[in-house]
Amino acid sequence: MDKEFQIPEKKYFSISEVAELCDLKTHTLRFWEKEFKELSPVTRKGNRRYYQRKDIVLVMKIKSLLHTDGLTVSGAKKSLDSNASDGKRSGLDSKEILQDLEDILQELKK
Repeated sequence: MDKEFQIPEKKYFSISEVAELCDLKTHTLRFWEKEFKELSPVTRKGNRRYYQRKDIVLVMKIKSLLHTDGLTVSGAKKSLDSNASDGKRSGLDSKEILQDLEDILQELKK
């Protein structure tokens, strides 16, 4: 990535904030929400989406799989599914997985 990626210390982010942070278009995020069941931001009044830090890390992982690794949407889904099942088999909890994804994200920035 060209710019240093840092997730601000907030609990919730709007779709436009996530799009700017991840250098994506909002319609891309909405499409990914339909395609990747793991990506499901909280919706509140007026159907407004609110993403959390874990969602942003997942968006960056999906972006990396699609744009950097050159996978198709189908291939990225399979990769995420296999990573999730590997995590379940190895007994990792969600905090460990999140930390692993953040570590991967840091490596991708280099």
